[in-house]
Amino acid sequence: MQCVKLPISVRVEINLLLLAVTGLALVTRLYGIHFPRAVVFDEVYYGQFLSLYMKQVFFIDESGPPFGHMVLALGAYLGGFDGNFVWNRIGAEYTSNVPVWSLRVIPALAGSFCIPLAYLLVVELGYSHFSALGACMLLLMENSLIVQSRFMLLESVLIFFLLLAVLSYLHFHKARNSSFRWFWLMICGVSCACGIGVKYMGMFTYFLLLGLTAVHTWQLIGDRTLSYGKVVVQVLVRFLALVVLPVIMYIGFFYVHLTLLYRSGPHDQMMSSAFQASLEGGLARITQGQPLDVALGSQVTLRTVSSKPVPCWLHSHKVNYPIRYENGRGSSHQQQVTCYPFKDVNNWWIIKDPGRHTLVVSSPPRPVRHGDIIQLLHGMTSRYLNTHDVAAPMSPHSQEVSGYIDFNVSMPAQNLWRVDIVNRESDREIWKTILSEVRLVHVNTSAVLKLSGASLPEWGFKQLEVVGDKIYKGYQQSGMWNVEEHRYGRSQEQKERELELKSPTHSDIKRNLTFMAKFLELQHRLAWILFNITLIVFCKSSLCAHICMLFSFLRSPAQRKAFGVVILAVLCSVYVSYHNLSPLTYGQPALSSDELAALRWRESWDILLRKR
Repeated sequence: MQCVKLPISVRVEINLLLLAVTGLALVTRLYGIHFPRAVVFDEVYYGQFLSLYMKQVFFIDESGPPFGHMVLALGAYLGGFDGNFVWNRIGAEYTSNVPVWSLRVIPALAGSFCIPLAYLLVVELGYSHFSALGACMLLLMENSLIVQSRFMLLESVLIFFLLLAVLSYLHFHKARNSSFRWFWLMICGVSCACGIGVKYMGMFTYFLLLGLTAVHTWQLIGDRTLSYGKVVVQVLVRFLALVVLPVIMYIGFFYVHLTLLYRSGPHDQMMSSAFQASLEGGLARITQGQPLDVALGSQVTLRTVSSKPVPCWLHSHKVNYPIRYENGRGSSHQQQVTCYPFKDVNNWWIIKDPGRHTLVVSSPPRPVRHGDIIQLLHGMTSRYLNTHDVAAPMSPHSQEVSGYIDFNVSMPAQNLWRVDIVNRESDREIWKTILSEVRLVHVNTSAVLKLSGASLPEWGFKQLEVVGDKIYKGYQQSGMWNVEEHRYGRSQEQKERELELKSPTHSDIKRNLTFMAKFLELQHRLAWILFNITLIVFCKSSLCAHICMLFSFLRSPAQRKAFGVVILAVLCSVYVSYHNLSPLTYGQPALSSDELAALRWRESWDILLRKR
C-alpha cells in the first residue's frame, strides 16, 4: 500500500464554450418538435417505411440502404408506435396513436450534435477556437439545417455520421503516440458504414477518407525509421478498420433488415419469384408446396426475370393483332401475346411434348431438362406460342410473337422452343419451379423470347410487347423467364382444364432463399442508384476558411479591429435572418397574411403563400 499515493485526485478540463454551443444547438433543434402535429414534407415518404417496419412487412427503398430507416424505426419503437397510420398526404393530422416527439427526436438529436462536431472539426483542422465558434454560429442559426433536424428526415443523421467520420480520422492521424488512436480509427470506420447505410451519398466522404488514408499509408511505407513488421501491422489495421469493418456492417444492416421484415408486402413485385416465395404470405402463400420439377404436361405461369419497366407475366387473350398498324405495316393477324403486369388466368401456359397429343402429366412425371424441345400451349385459348418472320408491332427489328391461328395461308406454324437453363449446374439439369432462369430459343429462327419493354397501343390494352429477338447476345434479364406458379395438369378436355386453371395450386414443398442470395439480389436492384446520384455542391469552399485566410493577411492592429467589426456585423446579420425567419422554422407564432408576405424575399417563395 505504500506505493499508492494519497490523496487520489482526478483532473477534468471542461470546454465551457463547447458546452454552451451544444446547449444552444439542443434548444434550437428540440424546442417544440411536436409541432405541428401533422405530416410535414418527406415525413409522408419515410413514414410509410416506418409503418412497414412496425408491421414487419418487407420493403425496398430505392433511395438507399436500410440503416437510416432503422434509426427512425428505433424512435418509433421506443415511442410505442404500432404502425397504424395512413401516410397518404402532406398535412394530414397525426392520430393519437402516433408518438410525434419520439419519431422526430432522433433526427433532432443528430442535428444538434452536428454543431459541437463542427466546432471540434474546425479546431482539429488547426484553426482557432474563435474561428470554430464562428463556424458553429453559422450552422447554429441556419434555418434550413434547423428545419431538416426538427422533422422525421434523414439528412441530419447523415451529416452527423459524416462529420463524426472526418473528425475521428483527424484525431487518429494526429494522435501518433497515443494508444487511444486506434479507437478513433475504429470509430471512423463505423461512422463511414453508418453514413453509407443512411444514404449512398455518404460514399463521397468515405472515398475522401480512403484517399487520405492511402496518401498517409504511402508516406508511412516510405518511413525508414519503422521496421517492416510495424509497417505491415499499421497497413493491416487500417485495412481492417476502414474496409473490412464497413463492409461487414453494411451487410449486417441488410441482415437485420431482412430478419425483421419477413412478411410479404407491396414491394414484393420488384423482387424475383424466389425472393417473393421466401416471404411469409403473398406469393409464398400461393406457391407453397408447388411441384419443384417442371414436367411435360405442367401448367405454369412464366414471369420475366427483369423488373423493368415493371414485373410481368407471359400472357395471351382472345384478341388478334390488327391487320394493319397505324404506320401502314401489316401483321399476321394472329392472336396477341403480351406481358401482363397483373396475375390473371390468361397467364397460364401448358408445357407440351411436341411428339404427343396429351396435355396431362404422366405417371411418373417426365421432367423437362436443359436443351429439351417443347411447345407452349395457352391454357385458356389453346393457341400455341409462335414466332415467325413478321415484324413486331412496336419493335420492327424483332419478330412478332403470337398465338398461332391457321388462316389457310402460306404461314405455317413455327411453335417449337428449346429450353435453355441459364443458371444450370449441369448440361442435363431439370427445369425447376421459381429457381431456374430459362431462356426460350425458337427452333426455326433462333430468336429468343424477350420482353421489349415497349407498351402496345389501345388495341393491345397498353400491355407490354413480347418479341422474338434474333440478335440477342449475352445475359439480358429481359430474355429470361422463370416458372412462378406451377401445377401438374390432370385434365385433357378444354372445359375441365379451364376449371383446373382457375383453382389454387397444390402439393406441399417449402423452399427458402439464403440470406446471401437475398442480399445479392437487393444489391442488384439498388446498383443502378450508384450511377444516378447527382452530387450537389452548395459552396465551392469553406466560408470560415476564407475568413481565417483573410484574417492572417491583416497585419496592423487597426486592420484587425476593423475586420473584427465586419465579422461582428456578419454574425449580427445572420442572427437577424434567423430571428426573422424563425416563425417559418418553428411554425409559431402565427402570422397574418401581411406578415407572411413580408417574409417573401424572392419571387420563388410564393410557395409560402396559399390563397383561400
